[in-house]
Amino acid sequence: MSVFPAEPFDGIEQITVEPTPIAVVRHVGLRLSDLARVFDPAYTALARAFAEGALVPAGPALAVYHGDAMAEFDLEIGFPVEAAPSAPLTVDGIEISASALPGGSALATTHIGGFEGLGAAWAGLYGEAASRGLERSGDWIEIYVSDPRTTAETDLRTDLVLCTEAPASPDV
Repeated sequence: MSVFPAEPFDGIEQITVEPTPIAVVRHVGLRLSDLARVFDPAYTALARAFAEGALVPAGPALAVYHGDAMAEFDLEIGFPVEAAPSAPLTVDGIEISASALPGGSALATTHIGGFEGLGAAWAGLYGEAASRGLERSGDWIEIYVSDPRTTAETDLRTDLVLCTEAPASPDV
């Protein structure tokens, strides 16, 4: 199944993430408490780049987290695009650069409801990965399928993708 399905995921599904080009605003060394201040400026700059024709979106808004959510992590806020920028763009003082979704195996699920419920949804996905004997690769993705400006909070759809890998074999 695609990382961008038209319909919500049915429970927790094993998927393969293709290394899709994305245009992103990068942040390094964040904590969960920093998130409220970084999303709106990033999406505003990206929307302006789309309006000016510098980039062409090819899917819904997303955020790619690199690292440990309970400590410091790096964050890429962006959109899949038809072609990633060949050089960084600066829009209203915010740098937009090329990246790609981390390709490989993943577990995915859909959360319907407000953003405050994402923590519990992620906990369920992490628990399922552990029960299947999978290890996190260090990357996790939130895909904001619904627009919070036009969708009731109770109807918001966020797809969660936890990039995984098989556990390393112990040396015998």
